[in-house]
Amino acid sequence: MAQHNVTFIPGDGIGPEVSAAARRCVEATGIDIVFEEVNAGAETLEKTGRLLPDSVSESIKKNKTAIKGPITTPVGSGFRSVNVALRKAHDLYACVRPCKSYEGVRSRYENIDLVIVRENTEDLYAGIEFEVGRPETGKLIEQIKALGAGSIRSDSGISIKPISIYGTRRIVKFAFEYALAHKRRKVTAVHKANIMKYTDGLFLSVAREVAKEYASRIEFEDRIVDNMCMQLVQRPEAFDVIVLPNLYGDIISDLCAGLVGGLGVAPGANIGETIALFEATHGSAPKYKGLNKVNPAAMILSAVLMLDYLKEKKAAQMLEQATAEVFKEGKAVTYDFKENRDDTSAVGTKEMADAIIAKIKKKR
Repeated sequence: MAQHNVTFIPGDGIGPEVSAAARRCVEATGIDIVFEEVNAGAETLEKTGRLLPDSVSESIKKNKTAIKGPITTPVGSGFRSVNVALRKAHDLYACVRPCKSYEGVRSRYENIDLVIVRENTEDLYAGIEFEVGRPETGKLIEQIKALGAGSIRSDSGISIKPISIYGTRRIVKFAFEYALAHKRRKVTAVHKANIMKYTDGLFLSVAREVAKEYASRIEFEDRIVDNMCMQLVQRPEAFDVIVLPNLYGDIISDLCAGLVGGLGVAPGANIGETIALFEATHGSAPKYKGLNKVNPAAMILSAVLMLDYLKEKKAAQMLEQATAEVFKEGKAVTYDFKENRDDTSAVGTKEMADAIIAKIKKKR
């Protein structure tokens, strides 16, 4: 049995509670795993003066796999996001967000099973921005006009939207390889190529070229992003693996989470060539810190993704099944799973994890 060394970042706000629940559930599967704990976020900033200490990235580089609780980025810190910084530092170019229906999780839809594959490094989230009123912004506006590319009002802020052949090729190939590895039937590329012909148009043309390499094995189609939003609401069963540029991926992954019950059951993975970071897609909810109240499911399902990535397929299946059984029974679940959110039979974060662990032990 191979030993797995994993960087464990508890996070802040509710992070330490939900990440501890996920850690305990992973350990209950019986795999040989060692967690190396390091800290980042608002609380680390207060203690050390560093939002993201060097020790975090050093640990991730060494272990190659990490799982992270939600982290608060302080307002006005001058730091965009710990999450974004980690993705950039380790070139975690693929954000994978499965959205799956589970019996016992309240939703308007049933039998949803979608996987969002979002490009993580380019597009409007690349962070190339020019602030209104700055001299360099004025120069850029003048240069754009001189090039005959259009007229921009002088009181504008500007964000640059880079989409490359390289970045597009690797994310679309990732989506197809994921589809093959997980026995999925179709990949849908989402874009706005009818309007943004040189960025989204490039994304679409490269996606079509990559799709040819998989034509005999995986079906391919494309959709314009606004139409895709409508179709996901009307007939989500028509889709399978969905690959998108960064901004659309962020928006549509939340839309799809809404189809299955919300961010409380939405896991996430950020994957690069040799390094992967797993995290829930929800935030740190500091007002619930230390109350043992919040739902740990998104973190636990993120741990399922981690186990799958580590090729611990049996453990991943065991943990997902145990979690699904607790959802279905509806007894040892937190308040947000209850029909009445004031239901006194709701349990805490730790107790929900205990119930999942009890199911795992019966399966071992």
